[in-house]
Amino acid sequence: MTASDRVLVVGASASGLTTAEALRRKRFAGRITVLGDEPHAPYDRPPLSKQILAGDWAPDRAVLRAQDVLSALDAEFVLGDRAVALDAASRTVRTESGQELQADTIVIATGVRARTLPGHEDLAGVHVLRTLDHALALRKDLLSCRRLVVVGEGVLGSEIAATARKLGLDVTLAGPLAAPMAMQVGPLVSGVLAELHREEGVRLRLGNGVVGLASEDGQVTGVELSTGETLPAELVVVAIGASPATEWLADSGLTIDNGVVCDARCRAAEGIYAVGDVARWHHERLGRLIRLENRTNATEQAMTVAATILGQDQPYTPVPYFWTDQFDAKLQVHGFLPTDAEVDIVEGDLAARRFVARYRVGGAVTGVLGWNMPKQARMRRQEIVDAFQAPASIH
Repeated sequence: MTASDRVLVVGASASGLTTAEALRRKRFAGRITVLGDEPHAPYDRPPLSKQILAGDWAPDRAVLRAQDVLSALDAEFVLGDRAVALDAASRTVRTESGQELQADTIVIATGVRARTLPGHEDLAGVHVLRTLDHALALRKDLLSCRRLVVVGEGVLGSEIAATARKLGLDVTLAGPLAAPMAMQVGPLVSGVLAELHREEGVRLRLGNGVVGLASEDGQVTGVELSTGETLPAELVVVAIGASPATEWLADSGLTIDNGVVCDARCRAAEGIYAVGDVARWHHERLGRLIRLENRTNATEQAMTVAATILGQDQPYTPVPYFWTDQFDAKLQVHGFLPTDAEVDIVEGDLAARRFVARYRVGGAVTGVLGWNMPKQARMRRQEIVDAFQAPASIH
């Protein structure tokens, strides 16, 4: 590439910022523009459900880089203006304000949007948590209520329940699966997590679907279960997953299917790439398309794409990694944890809640999970790398 080349990054969160930083570290001297739909400077999302929501951090502590560091990037940040359309042929992005931004290379880093319960978007007392503004609005309401119901027993819902309980609220966690994070860690570890939540005072109403919300005079009053029961609530957080933010790409000509579909280099079309939560790319070692929603992937994928833009031909083949903190439990997950995997405890003690669990399918290691044993879990990551030599065994 030459100094006259232009790169437009659509999305100003971790993956978008990392793309710009990686380009500069690799001595790209061209023009970089970063377009973001939020007015805030790039910030980190994992603290939103924990430190920010708990009030342990001031909001500015979640900012990824100080202003002087951002200025040193020599990149133009266009914030508070949402992308609404892409012309892939001319590589032009149109924004909500009417701007048209054209570049030689476009990197799509628009992430995901929180799912909602249809028909209840305008009901007072109902929240989702994806952005900094979401977290601040939710915290404000948490401080003025007593009874919270969290709908969704995944990672985010479990974290919100733990944070709210630590703030002293009466918290109920509701969802269709049998235990917190059952889909993410399987029945053995999710069962231990359920025990922890119960001991800390979280009411678990799991194993039944949520069919709607009860309300009075425009204010939520409860969560209606498929059993016919209504869980009373002054406040409800809906944490039922997220959808890739791809609506603006509907007429772009790109392949959209649970994200922006890309090749093994995260390339969606000539001169157009996708990174982070929105990208669904071909993982060569697994032999299939995957999409990951975690902080580590956001940065690692962005660095690979920056290298590809600058001429390095390397497929993106990560071993996934994510973590979660709930009460005194710190879980680190490497690889894939299929719900039907064979699980054995290879270090520590399950009863003591300090252990490493190994997940295997067909005899091949697909993942490891450390519960308050981060170093030991990380050391076993190589077993997953070795298993990549037999990709059919990784689910």
